[in-house]
Amino acid sequence: MKKTYPKAVYLNGEWMESEKASVSVFDRGFLFGDGVYEVIPVYEGKFFLLEEHLDRLKYGLNETRIGFEVSAVENVLKTAVEKAELTHRDGTVYMQVTRGIAPRSHFFPADAEPTILIYASPLVMKGFENKLVKVLISEDFRWHRCDIKSTSLMANVGLNNDAYSQGFYENVLQRDGLFTEGSHTSVFFVKDNIVYTHPKGHHILPGITRKAVIELCEELGIEVREKALHIDDTAHVDEVFIAGTTVQITAVGEMMMDGVLKFRKEGAGTITKKLQQQFIKRTGSL
Repeated sequence: MKKTYPKAVYLNGEWMESEKASVSVFDRGFLFGDGVYEVIPVYEGKFFLLEEHLDRLKYGLNETRIGFEVSAVENVLKTAVEKAELTHRDGTVYMQVTRGIAPRSHFFPADAEPTILIYASPLVMKGFENKLVKVLISEDFRWHRCDIKSTSLMANVGLNNDAYSQGFYENVLQRDGLFTEGSHTSVFFVKDNIVYTHPKGHHILPGITRKAVIELCEELGIEVREKALHIDDTAHVDEVFIAGTTVQITAVGEMMMDGVLKFRKEGAGTITKKLQQQFIKRTGSL
């Protein structure tokens, strides 16, 4: 589905047509990318893991010292779903909080009021289990607080564009030879029926879908090890998949680094398929 602008957005307490929405040129989100955000999935009009997404947003606000009470706009999220006509459809709700408007300075202003943006958009969520994607492997040169879902995404979008411009679906990143995550996804490897993924910490975002995958593994009796694999391990793994709010659980068919094929598989592996089916059951029973 081609992405389009939403019909309506919530900006600082007011619903308005998206083309009429504007923020100050002195908003720190515009000047510095000084803000945090969240993308919440909606299946047939129902939120998936809403509390987990809001908890992550609260964590980001706390870590960046942006004073905003998330509970004040929880009802707005439901209104966003209605205004986007998603009550019986799939989609996402986007929520962004910046530090607000203040004269430009590198230190945090004492009296700025946060700028709040919320809107919903339709998104095709079904069919992810039928995809098989190719990914690029690149150096992870991002900052050391990737656990904060910050709007400062220049490195991420640049890395994702590098992959996209070369015909790849995602850019899977490595730091000192160890896989961290994708430019906008979590990455998982399967070897001898054991699922591996990078442990939580400052070098990865604590993905909500990542957390769901680990829970699904426990439900299915699949062993999970939160351990970073080395780029050389791709020669020995049996399956690779990526996970995230919009990609859900998508199988990886090829991994390429510096023009060298590092991994290839003709279809989703057995473990990946089991997790995909369990994920479909879980999102279908909200």
